[in-house]
Amino acid sequence: MDQQTRTEVEAAAFRRLVEHLDNRKDVQNIDLMDLAGFCRNCLSRWYMEAANEKGVELDKETAREIIYGMPYAEWKERYQSPK
Repeated sequence: MDQQTRTEVEAAAFRRLVEHLDNRKDVQNIDLMDLAGFCRNCLSRWYMEAANEKGVELDKETAREIIYGMPYAEWKERYQSPK
């Protein structure tokens, strides 16, 4: 597999992961952290860091909005359970 194809496959897998997490709003970040060692916030931070490494300025809230599909505060209000 050449590098371009690999990058396209990785991007498609990433988009599918984000879509899967979006479809599983019932799964709380704390559950993800306990089971997988990462959560949506980790994923958004990695996204921001990767963008910044490429010279694309992206702040924490914008990265979270990309991963959560809405502003983080809205997601927390709508889907985060009080644990």
